[in-house]
Amino acid sequence: MKGRVAAGLMALLLVFYLVLVGWRAVLFLQSGEIVGIVIGVALLVLPLVGVWALVAELRFGRNSARLVRRLEAEGGLPVENLPIRPSGRPLRDSADAEFPIYRAAVDAAPDDWRAWFRLGLAYNSSGDRRRARGAIRTAITLERS
Repeated sequence: MKGRVAAGLMALLLVFYLVLVGWRAVLFLQSGEIVGIVIGVALLVLPLVGVWALVAELRFGRNSARLVRRLEAEGGLPVENLPIRPSGRPLRDSADAEFPIYRAAVDAAPDDWRAWFRLGLAYNSSGDRRRARGAIRTAITLERS
């Protein structure tokens, strides 16, 4: 729940920032100066990229949470018995040792969204966020089809 509140707060702050930047962009565009117009156009593009990124992140979070709930209801979430650091994150060596199990499950069933989602969780436990997000995106795509 804390994660959702934090994400909502950050989204609201980003929207506020984007509105302020958009307002400045309009003021630059109305200046009539070439440099002002160029800056205004750039300031309009940046908020559009920000809105796209915000929507993409919120959709990713919503979809991955939906898959977590579904896997949990099915009893398919992996049980994490890994030793953890004081921060609560698993020790990387321990997570890396369990990684081949999840990789083999994906190799055995490449069209199974559950295997891909578990692989994403394994990547995340190993500290590889980029691959974790990629595997979870693949799971979302497979689950939808």
